[in-house]
Amino acid sequence: MSGVTHVVLVQWQDGTDHSAEADALAQQHLPRIEGVRSVTSGRSVSTEGKEDGFDWMLVVRFDGRDALAGYLPHAEHRPVAEHIGAGSQRVVVFDVEEPEHEHEPEHDALA
Repeated sequence: MSGVTHVVLVQWQDGTDHSAEADALAQQHLPRIEGVRSVTSGRSVSTEGKEDGFDWMLVVRFDGRDALAGYLPHAEHRPVAEHIGAGSQRVVVFDVEEPEHEHEPEHDALA
């Protein structure tokens, strides 16, 4: 079964940083939702400076499209979505389906 990765980029309202609270809410609530494989969130640690104003990112991996569809209206999703909605000035969401791999990649043996 192929999974789905849900990526949320957030730019907080000017002069605010709600990242710590968003991290805590995401880690507290989202793993309780059926079909969630993993939850990762935080501020960028990139040295490239290409965040384009975004302050915080959430990545949730799901078992598949059905799990993603069940996540959106789920009661455990609400506190996170409401926190982001109340404190953000810009949000981008991108969902990508992971390809199904029939075989593990072959690796050449080192001589």
